[in-house]
Amino acid sequence: MSKVRLTSNQYGKAENRLMRVYRDSDRHEIRDLNVTSQLWGDFETAHTEGNNEHVVATDTQKNTVFAKAKELGVSSPEQFLMGLADHFTSDFDWVTGGRWEAEEYGWDRINDHKHSFFKSAPEVRTVVFTRDGDKDTLISGFNGLTVLKTTESGFVGYPKDKYTTLPETQDRILATDIATRWIYNTTDLDFEAVYTRVKEIILDSFTDHFSHALQHTLYQMGEKVIEAVPEIDEIRFSCPNKHHFLYDIERFGLENPNEVFIVADRPYGLIEATFTRKGVDENKDAWAQVAGFC
Repeated sequence: MSKVRLTSNQYGKAENRLMRVYRDSDRHEIRDLNVTSQLWGDFETAHTEGNNEHVVATDTQKNTVFAKAKELGVSSPEQFLMGLADHFTSDFDWVTGGRWEAEEYGWDRINDHKHSFFKSAPEVRTVVFTRDGDKDTLISGFNGLTVLKTTESGFVGYPKDKYTTLPETQDRILATDIATRWIYNTTDLDFEAVYTRVKEIILDSFTDHFSHALQHTLYQMGEKVIEAVPEIDEIRFSCPNKHHFLYDIERFGLENPNEVFIVADRPYGLIEATFTRKGVDENKDAWAQVAGFC
C-alpha cells in the first residue's frame, strides 16, 4: 500500500496572450490580456494510474480562452474570467472549480486615431477568480504604478541602536511602486467603473496628507477605499520604498537644500499590509490564491 496520497492539485494552460479587437465600426477598440486557466476537480486517477479520462487537455483550455474571447467578448477581465469558469464547470461534470487569472495592459489612441494605439497605462491590471464548488471569490487590483512626491513626507521617532545610521528628516522624497489587490463581496457591479474609482482614490490618497511613513500612507489609501467602495471588503498593498538619498555636493562647495538626490534601486524597504472592513474576517483562504503578498 502506498504511503502517499494526493492532496491539493490543479493544472491548466498559463499565460495565454490574447488580443481582442472590436471592429463593429471603423473606430476599433482593443483589450490586451494575459490569461491563465487552471482546473480543480476529480483528477486523482490521472496522477495515481495514468488514466487521462478526466484530463481536459491544457491545449483545449488554451483554445477555449481564445474562442470565448469571440463568443463572450471582453467587457472587463473580471467578466471574461467568470465566463471561463462557467464554461469549464458546466461542460465537464468532474471539474468542480478552478483558478483563472488575467493581467491586462492598457492602450490609448494615437492622436484619437480610429485604429492606431500606443501602450499607455503605467500599471498592469490584475484579476484572480476562483470557484470552489458553489463558492466564488473575485480579487482585482493592479501593480507597477509608480508614484512620487517631493515633499510632505518625513521619517522621525524610530528607535536607534548602534547600527542605526539613517538620519531623521521632516522633508524627504516619498516614492513607491504601488501593487494592490482587493476582494469584492459581490460580482454584480460595473467592474470598469469600480476599477477606475479605486485607482483614483489611491492616487488622491497618496497626495492629500503629510506622510509620516509609507505605512501611514498605505493606511490612508486602504481606509479611503473601504469607506468609499462598499463592494470591497478587503484591500492589500505591497509597496517598496524607492529611496532617494540627498547627495553630498557640499564637498564641492555647493549647497544642497533638498534638490539633488541619488536614486537607490536596492536594497529597499518593502511595506505590506491588509486592510479589512470592520465586522469582516480577513479572507486568508482567498489571499492564498495570490502569489506572494500581493
